[in-house]
Amino acid sequence: MAKPDGNTSPEKNKPRLNSTKSKAELREILERLDTFSYYTDSNIRVPFTKFRFGLSPLLGLLPGIGDFAGLILSLYVLLEARRAGASGKVKRRMIRNMLIEFVFGLLPVVGDAFDAAFKANTRNTNLLRRYLLEQLDEAPKERFPWMAFFVFIGIFALLSWLFWRLLG
Repeated sequence: MAKPDGNTSPEKNKPRLNSTKSKAELREILERLDTFSYYTDSNIRVPFTKFRFGLSPLLGLLPGIGDFAGLILSLYVLLEARRAGASGKVKRRMIRNMLIEFVFGLLPVVGDAFDAAFKANTRNTNLLRRYLLEQLDEAPKERFPWMAFFVFIGIFALLSWLFWRLLG
């Protein structure tokens, strides 16, 4: 369906980044978030395993205030996403991840293990990274021309059938 400006191109209608930040500034935001996520989610390695956890699950061990403190720390990722110009959909998914970690973290013992495994800050940083990479990709993605392919196959089949009928 044509838009009011008469444009039907999907590339023109692609949502654009809600930010005036340069690519370098956006890279800096992602670098800060990678560092933050590392310290809150993956800073400490359990010996003889590949499992890592960070400050957030340790805070969760404090009864009552620990999970709330982790939630407050997680707001930093959301703030940086806002600064980067992330869409409302991305920010809502981030809030959902933060709330999942907070609510499950309230459960004694099981919640602390969940906190260590869920890693909401890392998830949210990756959400923002995927969004920014998608938005900054200026070149249209090359797509296989399926319609032309099927039209060609149809014409080929029709001509083959006609040729077969005429000769056979």
